[in-house]
Amino acid sequence: MLRLSTLAVALTSALALVTGTAATASAAPDRAPATVEPVAWTPCNPDPSKPDPKIYDCAIYPVPLDYAHPSGEKIGIAMMRRRAGNPAKRIGSLFLNPGGPGGSGYLWATTTRFEPRVTDSFDLIGFDPRGVARSNPLKCFTTDEEAAAVFDRAVGVPVTRDEISGTLAADKDYTDACARNAGELVKHMSTMNVVRDLDRMRQAVGDTGLTYAGFSYGTLIGATYANMYPDKVRALIVDGNVDPQLRLHNGLEYDRQRATGFELALGEYLRRCQAAGAPRCAFAGPDTRAKFDALRDHLRTAPVTLPDGSTVTLSTFTSQVANALYAQSRQAPLARSLQALHQVVNPQQTLGAAPSAEEAKLLATPAPAALREAPADTPYSSDDSYYAVNCQDKPFPPAPQLFPLVARAWELESPTFGRYQAFDAPPCATWPAPALTSERYTGPWNRRTATPVMVIGNTFDPATRYAFAQRMQQELGNAVLVTVDVVEHCAVGRSAALTTLVTAYLVDRAAPRPGQLLKPDADAFPA
Repeated sequence: MLRLSTLAVALTSALALVTGTAATASAAPDRAPATVEPVAWTPCNPDPSKPDPKIYDCAIYPVPLDYAHPSGEKIGIAMMRRRAGNPAKRIGSLFLNPGGPGGSGYLWATTTRFEPRVTDSFDLIGFDPRGVARSNPLKCFTTDEEAAAVFDRAVGVPVTRDEISGTLAADKDYTDACARNAGELVKHMSTMNVVRDLDRMRQAVGDTGLTYAGFSYGTLIGATYANMYPDKVRALIVDGNVDPQLRLHNGLEYDRQRATGFELALGEYLRRCQAAGAPRCAFAGPDTRAKFDALRDHLRTAPVTLPDGSTVTLSTFTSQVANALYAQSRQAPLARSLQALHQVVNPQQTLGAAPSAEEAKLLATPAPAALREAPADTPYSSDDSYYAVNCQDKPFPPAPQLFPLVARAWELESPTFGRYQAFDAPPCATWPAPALTSERYTGPWNRRTATPVMVIGNTFDPATRYAFAQRMQQELGNAVLVTVDVVEHCAVGRSAALTTLVTAYLVDRAAPRPGQLLKPDADAFPA
């Protein structure tokens, strides 16, 4: 424990060095030109394999690469518009962002999360932020093979000395590749620049005020916009919230609290599983938590080989558990996979009908990366916007060797997700393009908007814990919090009661009554 206390002091000192004055001073909000070019829309079909519904348009909108030189080099932002269903009642545009960072929002113009009254009243506009998917994607590699040669050496939840050293070496090779290949864009990927782009797009579609719904990391885009351009906000929903103040000032502490959020969600998932009982929750037992912990701790010492020869590792197991906590629809299937793995590890405890070993295979593969809708049309089919944004927004100590000690400290309070979360950040310790102070918005967060911001938080959101939503509401100058009692990430479209509030807010700008606790439409373990 003494060593961990010493670690805390060392990390605090290192963080102070890397954040410098950027942690206490923010760039002055800039103003876009008095006029911008309108968007040049052309008809498009979101899914060419199906008949064209003839309600969509697409565009590539140019924005400055570097806002310090607004007349200089431009990059393109890919936009898709679903035209308002009732042009006579059209209010304006509803911009959407799914999060990430690095999430592709282009096809979110096709979302079904909103009621017809919303889709009749607004053009739905999805877009890929700068560096993402179709919008001048930021690429650290030239081919998928080159990327695999680096990423395949990294372990998601490294435990042994060799796993840790190999992962840190791969992380350094990754950031070296970004320095070689990412170009000038890597210097200009902060959320502040995304918000500058968004304000230009707002003007370019002819809206005098922004109507916006942002999810997960998209809540930081929304909060930043509300404070850079408070007089330009018409209505703004943030669902699955970050804590802006913490995220922009202390990346390490933010990630530690993210780990505890995952742990809280897992604990509630297991509690609800046990309450539902078998067969509704296949993994239920007299002590479901102890049963889960035994599986995790077994995997810490050795992987489990399934009858078909596939292997469940601590990394694949942890990523799939985290992935299932994001959505109620994945939680009953996860319970069956956990029970199947339990039976492989403890064959003598199998009683009666139960999931087959085949169902454990889910836990043998890493969870897929989310929100990557862009077609694989280049030799390197991904992009590296996730770290490009995070490493410019979130200050971390520039010392990769500290992260193994961080992992040891965090897993004491978050035994499933502490190490998992700690090893997400090391690339930021050697990232080749720390953000300029002029490109990081770090506050203030309390500028007042005419319409209250609608903040939505789930009681057991794994990725953006409920305390973050509470802080978002407190930090913003004019906001109201609505709560949904569910283990899931984000809530819009998952609760009829919430949908009613969302519709009234977006269309009528009717702020919800504070303090409401809503229920989701579905149960993770239906009867």
